[in-house]
Amino acid sequence: MTSQRRRVLNPGPKDGPGQRPAEGSGPASPGALETCDCPELDPADWDGIESDWSDITFVATTVNAVAGVPVGFESARQALFDRAAALGATVPESPMLLIGEGRFRRPLLLEVEDVPDGARDVVRPGGVAYTRLVHAPWGELARAAKQLRAEAEQRYGRQPANLYAWYLTCRICSRERNFETLLVAHYPA
Repeated sequence: MTSQRRRVLNPGPKDGPGQRPAEGSGPASPGALETCDCPELDPADWDGIESDWSDITFVATTVNAVAGVPVGFESARQALFDRAAALGATVPESPMLLIGEGRFRRPLLLEVEDVPDGARDVVRPGGVAYTRLVHAPWGELARAAKQLRAEAEQRYGRQPANLYAWYLTCRICSRERNFETLLVAHYPA
């Protein structure tokens, strides 16, 4: 599946690329811009699309959750990038970073390429994935996930084995992009 993934520039204060400014620090200098590296997906390539996952590979970990809310997401995310580097894997530009369901522990998957066979913490899910690009402000993600689950069940005649979310926005661009999220219903082979 080919896709047009673009970087988004958003104005605002900035302390460093992808970093949260220190509390009370304000802009680094008057007129400084805060940017993010959030991917922007073309809906024609992602919304309501079935993708073949036979060649997709992820490095996997889990993140703790309290009542379903991920805790320690950023450190788990960094650990995935470190693990990919340790394996000698290539992390593509704008890799999928998927978080799965779970009340107390949630899977976290980072898309990678060129991973040696037999490597630990590597997942090759296979099968197909049905995706929906949604706008999910606070409190709307559960409704959107329920809707995707019902749509996928109607389309495939059974519940998906896994449901994942790829948050496409950060704290800098979330409001402007209306909390854009890619939801993935996965059906293993």
